[in-house]
Amino acid sequence: MEEEIIPDKRIDIRGLKCPYTFVRSKLTLEAMNTGEVLEILLDYPEASISIPKSMQDHGQRVLTVEKVNDKDWIIIIRKEKD
Repeated sequence: MEEEIIPDKRIDIRGLKCPYTFVRSKLTLEAMNTGEVLEILLDYPEASISIPKSMQDHGQRVLTVEKVNDKDWIIIIRKEKD
């Protein structure tokens, strides 16, 4: 049985394009505590690839990247370091 991930914070960045998608995600994560989980809802296809890659490059853990309908993705990230 898969454990359900309960986010500590959620942001909806639908309508934003790169680089604003990453900037909003990064600033939100920076304000969170280590170990907390951020859920990002977005609708910009490039960001569904670039945000997880950038977050991993910055030492964070990407838990899931899921396309939830025709145009939206949910990315779940755990803050691993400041």
